[in-house]
Amino acid sequence: MAKKRPQTKAKRPQFTDGARAAGTDGNVPVVGAREPCPCGSGRRYKACHGRAAAQATTTLVQRPFEGLSGECDWVALRELVPAATAELTLKDGLPEGVPSVTLATVLPMAWPALRRDDGSVLLGLQNDTASGDISRDLADTLQRALNAQPGTPVQGRRAPADGPRLQDLLAPEGAFRPEVHAGFEFWVPDPENATPEVTASLERANAAAIPTVRLQGVDFAYWCETPEKNHLRWVMPHEEERLLDALARLHAAGRSSLGEGTRLVGSFRAHGLTVPVWDLPSEITAQDVEKPAAEFAERLAEALATDAPLTPDERRARGGLTNRQVTLS
Repeated sequence: MAKKRPQTKAKRPQFTDGARAAGTDGNVPVVGAREPCPCGSGRRYKACHGRAAAQATTTLVQRPFEGLSGECDWVALRELVPAATAELTLKDGLPEGVPSVTLATVLPMAWPALRRDDGSVLLGLQNDTASGDISRDLADTLQRALNAQPGTPVQGRRAPADGPRLQDLLAPEGAFRPEVHAGFEFWVPDPENATPEVTASLERANAAAIPTVRLQGVDFAYWCETPEKNHLRWVMPHEEERLLDALARLHAAGRSSLGEGTRLVGSFRAHGLTVPVWDLPSEITAQDVEKPAAEFAERLAEALATDAPLTPDERRARGGLTNRQVTLS
Protein backbone atom coordinates (compact mmCIF):
# COMPACT_ATOMS: atom_id res chain seq x y z
CA MET A 1 0.00 0.00 0.00
CA ALA A 2 2.97 2.28 0.39
CA LYS A 3 2.95 5.34 -1.82
CA LYS A 4 6.00 7.11 -3.16
CA ARG A 5 6.30 10.59 -4.54
CA PRO A 6 9.14 11.65 -6.82
CA GLN A 7 11.96 13.29 -4.91
CA THR A 8 13.43 16.33 -6.61
CA LYS A 9 15.85 16.98 -3.72
CA ALA A 10 15.03 20.65 -4.03
CA LYS A 11 14.73 22.87 -0.98
CA ARG A 12 11.25 23.29 0.40
CA PRO A 13 9.46 26.24 -1.19
CA GLN A 14 10.54 29.46 0.52
CA PHE A 15 8.21 32.24 1.56
CA THR A 16 8.55 35.46 -0.40
CA ASP A 17 10.20 38.38 1.37
CA GLY A 18 6.88 40.19 1.75
CA ALA A 19 5.11 37.15 3.12
CA ARG A 20 7.96 36.42 5.53
CA ALA A 21 7.82 39.94 6.87
CA ALA A 22 4.08 40.01 7.27
CA GLY A 23 3.39 36.43 8.22
CA THR A 24 0.46 36.52 5.80
CA ASP A 25 0.24 38.23 2.43
CA GLY A 26 3.06 40.77 2.56
CA ASN A 27 0.75 43.79 3.07
CA VAL A 28 0.66 43.88 6.90
CA PRO A 29 3.75 44.99 8.82
CA VAL A 30 5.21 42.87 11.61
CA VAL A 31 3.43 43.39 14.92
CA GLY A 32 3.30 41.50 18.18
CA ALA A 33 0.14 39.72 19.25
CA ARG A 34 -0.49 42.33 21.99
CA GLU A 35 0.36 45.38 19.88
CA PRO A 36 -2.28 47.54 18.17
CA CYS A 37 -3.51 46.06 14.90
CA PRO A 38 -2.02 47.99 11.96
CA CYS A 39 -5.48 48.22 10.34
CA GLY A 40 -6.28 51.11 12.74
CA SER A 41 -9.16 49.44 14.56
CA GLY A 42 -7.64 50.21 17.97
CA ARG A 43 -7.78 46.57 19.01
CA ARG A 44 -4.81 44.33 19.69
CA TYR A 45 -3.55 42.42 16.67
CA LYS A 46 -4.38 39.01 18.19
CA ALA A 47 -8.03 40.10 18.67
CA CYS A 48 -8.35 41.65 15.22
CA HIS A 49 -6.64 40.56 11.97
CA GLY A 50 -4.35 38.20 13.86
CA ARG A 51 -7.32 36.02 14.87
CA ALA A 52 -8.28 35.29 11.27
CA ALA A 53 -4.66 34.61 10.32
CA ALA A 54 -4.20 32.17 13.19
CA GLN A 55 -7.45 30.38 12.45
CA ALA A 56 -6.57 30.05 8.76
CA THR A 57 -3.25 28.51 9.73
CA THR A 58 -4.57 25.94 12.17
CA THR A 59 -8.04 24.97 10.86
CA LEU A 60 -7.82 21.89 8.67
CA VAL A 61 -10.27 21.67 5.79
CA GLN A 62 -11.06 17.95 5.61
CA ARG A 63 -12.22 17.95 1.97
CA PRO A 64 -10.34 20.78 0.28
CA PHE A 65 -11.33 19.68 -3.24
CA GLU A 66 -15.04 19.18 -2.53
CA GLY A 67 -17.15 20.89 -5.17
CA LEU A 68 -14.45 20.79 -7.85
CA SER A 69 -15.04 18.82 -11.02
CA GLY A 70 -13.28 15.47 -10.60
CA GLU A 71 -12.70 15.70 -6.83
CA CYS A 72 -11.53 12.07 -6.69
CA ASP A 73 -8.94 12.69 -9.40
CA TRP A 74 -7.70 15.79 -7.55
CA VAL A 75 -7.10 13.58 -4.52
CA ALA A 76 -5.34 10.94 -6.62
CA LEU A 77 -3.04 13.48 -8.26
CA ARG A 78 -2.28 15.06 -4.90
CA GLU A 79 -1.43 11.81 -3.08
CA LEU A 80 -1.00 8.82 -5.39
CA VAL A 81 0.14 9.70 -8.90
CA PRO A 82 3.78 10.69 -9.54
CA ALA A 83 3.52 12.39 -12.94
CA ALA A 84 0.29 13.79 -14.36
CA THR A 85 -1.20 16.98 -15.76
CA ALA A 86 -4.71 18.33 -16.29
CA GLU A 87 -5.91 21.43 -18.08
CA LEU A 88 -7.82 23.86 -15.85
CA THR A 89 -10.74 26.05 -16.93
CA LEU A 90 -11.07 29.42 -15.18
CA LYS A 91 -14.49 30.88 -14.37
CA ASP A 92 -13.64 34.24 -15.92
CA GLY A 93 -11.65 32.82 -18.83
CA LEU A 94 -7.94 33.12 -19.47
CA PRO A 95 -6.32 36.53 -18.89
CA GLU A 96 -4.69 38.23 -21.84
CA GLY A 97 -1.27 36.73 -22.51
CA VAL A 98 -2.04 33.43 -20.74
CA PRO A 99 -2.67 30.75 -23.38
CA SER A 100 -3.36 27.94 -20.89
CA VAL A 101 -3.39 26.93 -17.22
CA THR A 102 -2.26 23.39 -16.41
CA LEU A 103 -2.28 21.54 -13.11
CA ALA A 104 0.80 19.35 -12.59
CA THR A 105 1.51 16.88 -9.82
CA VAL A 106 5.09 18.15 -9.36
CA LEU A 107 7.14 20.95 -10.91
CA PRO A 108 10.93 21.21 -11.26
CA MET A 109 12.80 22.35 -8.17
CA ALA A 110 9.52 21.81 -6.23
CA TRP A 111 8.22 25.20 -7.43
CA PRO A 112 4.62 25.86 -6.37
CA ALA A 113 3.90 27.34 -9.81
CA LEU A 114 5.63 28.50 -12.97
CA ARG A 115 4.79 31.12 -15.60
CA ARG A 116 6.49 29.83 -18.71
CA ASP A 117 8.19 31.98 -21.33
CA ASP A 118 5.13 31.70 -23.59
CA GLY A 119 2.88 33.00 -20.79
CA SER A 120 1.25 29.66 -19.94
CA VAL A 121 0.91 28.70 -16.28
CA LEU A 122 1.80 25.44 -14.55
CA LEU A 123 0.38 24.95 -11.02
CA GLY A 124 2.04 22.34 -8.78
CA LEU A 125 -0.29 20.21 -6.65
CA GLN A 126 1.97 18.14 -4.39
CA ASN A 127 3.78 20.99 -2.66
CA ASP A 128 3.59 21.59 1.07
CA THR A 129 1.08 24.31 1.92
CA ALA A 130 1.20 26.89 4.67
CA SER A 131 -2.34 26.70 6.04
CA GLY A 132 -4.96 24.06 6.72
CA ASP A 133 -6.78 24.76 3.45
CA ILE A 134 -4.97 23.38 0.42
CA SER A 135 -7.58 24.88 -1.89
CA ARG A 136 -7.00 28.42 -0.63
CA ASP A 137 -3.23 28.06 -0.80
CA LEU A 138 -3.39 26.74 -4.37
CA ALA A 139 -5.77 29.51 -5.42
CA ASP A 140 -3.40 32.13 -4.04
CA THR A 141 -0.48 30.55 -5.89
CA LEU A 142 -2.52 30.39 -9.10
CA GLN A 143 -3.51 34.06 -8.91
CA ARG A 144 0.08 35.13 -8.42
CA ALA A 145 1.22 32.91 -11.30
CA LEU A 146 -1.33 34.50 -13.63
CA ASN A 147 0.21 37.88 -12.86
CA ALA A 148 3.86 36.82 -12.80
CA GLN A 149 6.32 37.79 -15.49
CA PRO A 150 6.80 35.12 -18.20
CA GLY A 151 9.71 32.83 -17.40
CA THR A 152 9.23 33.25 -13.64
CA PRO A 153 8.65 30.57 -10.96
CA VAL A 154 6.23 31.46 -8.16
CA GLN A 155 7.41 30.90 -4.61
CA GLY A 156 5.30 29.68 -1.69
CA ARG A 157 3.68 31.86 0.93
CA ARG A 158 0.81 31.76 3.39
CA ALA A 159 -2.41 32.69 1.60
CA PRO A 160 -4.50 35.57 2.99
CA ALA A 161 -7.21 34.26 5.30
CA ASP A 162 -9.92 35.94 3.24
CA GLY A 163 -8.49 34.98 -0.13
CA PRO A 164 -10.38 32.95 -2.74
CA ARG A 165 -10.31 29.16 -2.99
CA LEU A 166 -9.98 27.05 -6.13
CA GLN A 167 -13.75 26.65 -6.07
CA ASP A 168 -14.01 30.43 -6.58
CA LEU A 169 -11.58 30.54 -9.50
CA LEU A 170 -12.29 27.39 -11.52
CA ALA A 171 -15.35 26.81 -13.69
CA PRO A 172 -17.53 24.15 -12.00
CA GLU A 173 -18.61 22.79 -15.36
CA GLY A 174 -15.04 22.54 -16.65
CA ALA A 175 -14.02 18.96 -17.39
CA PHE A 176 -11.12 17.62 -15.35
CA ARG A 177 -9.29 15.00 -17.40
CA PRO A 178 -5.93 13.95 -15.95
CA GLU A 179 -3.23 12.76 -18.31
CA VAL A 180 -0.84 10.39 -16.58
CA HIS A 181 2.75 10.52 -17.86
CA ALA A 182 5.55 7.97 -17.70
CA GLY A 183 7.95 10.71 -16.57
CA PHE A 184 8.31 14.44 -16.13
CA GLU A 185 9.36 15.46 -19.64
CA PHE A 186 6.37 17.83 -19.70
CA TRP A 187 8.50 20.07 -17.48
CA VAL A 188 10.83 20.95 -20.32
CA PRO A 189 9.30 22.07 -23.64
CA ASP A 190 12.81 22.85 -24.92
CA PRO A 191 15.23 20.32 -23.36
CA GLU A 192 18.28 21.78 -25.12
CA ASN A 193 17.89 25.08 -23.30
CA ALA A 194 17.01 23.70 -19.86
CA THR A 195 19.20 24.81 -16.98
CA PRO A 196 21.49 22.22 -15.37
CA GLU A 197 19.43 22.45 -12.17
CA VAL A 198 16.18 21.65 -13.98
CA THR A 199 17.82 18.84 -15.97
CA ALA A 200 19.19 17.27 -12.78
CA SER A 201 15.83 17.64 -11.05
CA LEU A 202 14.14 15.96 -14.02
CA GLU A 203 16.54 13.01 -13.92
CA ARG A 204 15.99 12.48 -10.18
CA ALA A 205 12.21 12.71 -10.49
CA ASN A 206 12.09 10.26 -13.40
CA ALA A 207 14.25 7.77 -11.50
CA ALA A 208 11.87 7.82 -8.51
CA ALA A 209 8.54 7.78 -10.39
CA ILE A 210 6.42 4.64 -9.95
CA PRO A 211 4.83 3.51 -13.25
CA THR A 212 1.15 4.44 -12.97
CA VAL A 213 -1.87 4.08 -15.29
CA ARG A 214 -5.38 5.51 -14.94
CA LEU A 215 -8.00 2.88 -15.77
CA GLN A 216 -10.38 3.69 -18.61
CA GLY A 217 -13.34 1.45 -17.75
CA VAL A 218 -14.02 2.86 -14.28
CA ASP A 219 -13.54 6.30 -12.77
CA PHE A 220 -10.74 7.33 -10.40
CA ALA A 221 -8.86 4.00 -10.31
CA TYR A 222 -5.07 3.92 -10.74
CA TRP A 223 -2.88 0.86 -11.37
CA CYS A 224 0.75 1.13 -10.29
CA GLU A 225 3.82 -1.08 -10.50
CA THR A 226 6.26 -1.61 -7.63
CA PRO A 227 9.25 -3.97 -7.43
CA GLU A 228 7.52 -6.64 -5.33
CA LYS A 229 3.93 -6.47 -6.60
CA ASN A 230 1.46 -4.24 -8.39
CA HIS A 231 -1.45 -2.38 -6.85
CA LEU A 232 -4.79 -0.86 -7.72
CA ARG A 233 -5.67 2.31 -5.80
CA TRP A 234 -9.23 3.46 -6.31
CA VAL A 235 -10.41 6.82 -4.97
CA MET A 236 -14.12 6.55 -4.19
CA PRO A 237 -16.60 9.40 -3.62
CA HIS A 238 -18.92 7.50 -1.25
CA GLU A 239 -19.35 8.40 2.41
CA GLU A 240 -16.73 6.47 4.39
CA GLU A 241 -18.94 4.51 6.80
CA ARG A 242 -21.31 3.44 4.05
CA LEU A 243 -18.42 2.43 1.80
CA LEU A 244 -16.74 0.39 4.54
CA ASP A 245 -19.99 -1.45 5.20
CA ALA A 246 -20.30 -2.28 1.50
CA LEU A 247 -16.69 -3.43 1.24
CA ALA A 248 -17.15 -5.57 4.35
CA ARG A 249 -20.22 -7.28 2.85
CA LEU A 250 -18.23 -8.15 -0.27
CA HIS A 251 -15.13 -9.17 1.68
CA ALA A 252 -17.08 -11.51 3.97
CA ALA A 253 -18.74 -13.10 0.93
CA GLY A 254 -15.41 -13.65 -0.81
CA ARG A 255 -16.32 -11.14 -3.55
CA SER A 256 -13.88 -8.31 -2.85
CA SER A 257 -10.97 -9.47 -5.00
CA LEU A 258 -10.21 -8.54 -8.59
CA GLY A 259 -9.44 -12.07 -9.69
CA GLU A 260 -7.07 -14.91 -8.86
CA GLY A 261 -4.07 -13.86 -6.81
CA THR A 262 -5.50 -10.43 -5.98
CA ARG A 263 -6.85 -9.21 -2.67
CA LEU A 264 -8.29 -6.14 -1.02
CA VAL A 265 -5.67 -5.26 1.59
CA GLY A 266 -6.99 -2.05 3.14
CA SER A 267 -7.48 1.58 2.26
CA PHE A 268 -6.06 5.07 2.46
CA ARG A 269 -7.88 8.07 3.88
CA ALA A 270 -7.03 11.15 1.83
CA HIS A 271 -8.62 14.61 1.95
CA GLY A 272 -11.95 13.32 3.21
CA LEU A 273 -12.22 10.41 0.77
CA THR A 274 -11.51 6.69 1.06
CA VAL A 275 -9.10 4.90 -1.29
CA PRO A 276 -9.41 1.08 -1.26
CA VAL A 277 -6.17 -0.68 -2.23
CA TRP A 278 -5.71 -4.09 -3.83
CA ASP A 279 -2.52 -6.12 -4.08
CA LEU A 280 -1.99 -7.58 -7.55
CA PRO A 281 0.51 -10.15 -8.81
CA SER A 282 3.40 -8.52 -10.64
CA GLU A 283 2.31 -10.03 -13.95
CA ILE A 284 -1.11 -8.29 -13.89
CA THR A 285 -1.04 -5.18 -16.04
CA ALA A 286 -3.39 -2.21 -16.06
CA GLN A 287 -5.15 -3.66 -19.09
CA ASP A 288 -5.61 -6.98 -17.30
CA VAL A 289 -7.44 -5.36 -14.42
CA GLU A 290 -9.88 -3.28 -16.50
CA LYS A 291 -12.60 -5.96 -16.78
CA PRO A 292 -12.32 -7.21 -13.15
CA ALA A 293 -12.53 -3.60 -11.92
CA ALA A 294 -15.68 -2.95 -13.95
CA GLU A 295 -17.24 -6.14 -12.56
CA PHE A 296 -16.28 -5.15 -9.02
CA ALA A 297 -17.92 -1.73 -9.55
CA GLU A 298 -21.20 -3.52 -10.26
CA ARG A 299 -20.88 -5.67 -7.11
CA LEU A 300 -20.04 -2.60 -5.05
CA ALA A 301 -23.09 -0.71 -6.33
CA GLU A 302 -25.29 -3.60 -5.17
CA ALA A 303 -23.61 -3.67 -1.75
CA LEU A 304 -23.95 0.09 -1.36
CA ALA A 305 -27.69 -0.19 -1.98
CA THR A 306 -28.11 -2.68 0.91
CA ASP A 307 -29.31 -1.28 4.24
CA ALA A 308 -29.53 -4.56 6.19
CA PRO A 309 -27.51 -4.74 9.43
CA LEU A 310 -24.08 -6.34 9.07
CA THR A 311 -23.84 -10.00 9.99
CA PRO A 312 -21.20 -11.14 12.53
CA ASP A 313 -18.90 -12.22 9.68
CA GLU A 314 -19.38 -8.87 7.94
CA ARG A 315 -18.65 -6.98 11.18
CA ARG A 316 -15.41 -8.92 11.57
CA ALA A 317 -14.50 -8.17 7.96
CA ARG A 318 -15.26 -4.50 8.55
CA GLY A 319 -13.06 -4.43 11.64
CA GLY A 320 -10.19 -5.91 9.66
CA LEU A 321 -10.58 -3.32 6.89
CA THR A 322 -10.78 -0.49 9.42
CA ASN A 323 -7.60 -1.68 11.14
CA ARG A 324 -5.79 -1.58 7.81
CA GLN A 325 -6.60 2.04 7.03
CA VAL A 326 -3.74 4.50 6.59
CA THR A 327 -4.42 8.25 6.74
CA LEU A 328 -2.46 10.27 4.19
CA SER A 329 -3.94 13.66 5.01
